[in-house]
Amino acid sequence: MKTRSTMIWIPLIALTLLFSLVYLWYALFPGSIRPEAVQLFGMEQIQQGRDYSKGIRISYILNFMFQVLCLIWILASGRGSRLSRACEQWARGRKWLGYLAFYLMIWLLLTLVSLPFTFFSGFYWQQLWGFSTQTFLSWWGDFLKESLLDLVMGGVGVCLLFLAFRLWPKTWWLICGLLFSLWLVIQSLLWPVLVAPLFNHFQPVANPEIISMVNELANKADLAIDEMLVMDASIRTTKANAYFAGVGETKRIVLYDNLLNQYPLEEVKAVIAHEMAHWQKGHIARGLFLGTLGSFLVWGGAYLVLRREMSRHHVPPLVWAVFLLFVVLVSFVSAPLQNSISRQMEIEADQTSVLLTGNPQGAIQLQMNLALKNRSDLSPPGFIEWFSYTHPSVLTRIEKINEVGGG
Repeated sequence: MKTRSTMIWIPLIALTLLFSLVYLWYALFPGSIRPEAVQLFGMEQIQQGRDYSKGIRISYILNFMFQVLCLIWILASGRGSRLSRACEQWARGRKWLGYLAFYLMIWLLLTLVSLPFTFFSGFYWQQLWGFSTQTFLSWWGDFLKESLLDLVMGGVGVCLLFLAFRLWPKTWWLICGLLFSLWLVIQSLLWPVLVAPLFNHFQPVANPEIISMVNELANKADLAIDEMLVMDASIRTTKANAYFAGVGETKRIVLYDNLLNQYPLEEVKAVIAHEMAHWQKGHIARGLFLGTLGSFLVWGGAYLVLRREMSRHHVPPLVWAVFLLFVVLVSFVSAPLQNSISRQMEIEADQTSVLLTGNPQGAIQLQMNLALKNRSDLSPPGFIEWFSYTHPSVLTRIEKINEVGGG
């Protein structure tokens, strides 16, 4: 059992170390600029994109590395075992209280470790570059709401996990895989109507030109668009964006108010067509299906790793820290695969949107304007794009749009 567990941990930690160091290297030293970037953008614009991205990337990878080191230290130093026993003794036989106490201690520690990086990238860096429209107190309000949601949902997850350990000691990983798959669907269904409104206000698009545009595109795409909403993103940022969310009755396309206020109608049309393309191509359903398949592999691996950490009669709270470290590492090393799938969906949506609008130049201009106004890295290092980009770089998107637009 130990050998099987070791065969999982060693390559997992080795890949994590390799990817982390390579990512940090390219975050610090992004390398040469692609000639195509110089043809489309000015050197000052390219440098600004690199400078902005550099701070975000360094903060991200250091945050990840510190959290992983913290978990490894807890487990390797014996402090995790002592904390686990202390929580069990404090709970005095009330196992669930002991589990939740241990979960709370680990959650608080990791939250405190990540707080400086979260504050830097989410508030300080955005203020420095002129993107954030939040006050200091407003940012903290959002942080506390997000943390409370994370704490509560994580606590529920911990209770379900330990319940599965006790009820199904041999097949808990399969039960957890099924429950997690169900959770993915429920989350997609309820997030737009329960969670998103906690942070932003949404209202139906009122501009008659945009409504007419939506109807035209929906007819071409053979879609019934129930909700096209505008989100008050400007209360937090000057950046423009849009997204498609929900399943079933909660499907909706959401546009940032910044997009409608700062971009010409032809580019807004390209955005709407892009989001409709996600809808038409069933990308959310595809993502849920692939996420479900991947989750069963992760749960199966977790079963092999955790078997030696517990017995049928005793499942110590420490198991949570081992499980958490495993999931964090697997999520990190599998990021290139997950993000590759996401980028392919984005390319498919870009190309389909051009077929819907018949205006490739509008789509290209949109990508250029978004990249410039959002200070995107206009020539990102190949490794960083491969490893962490959920969307293709602007040069890749323009290239793929030209493939269907005849450019």
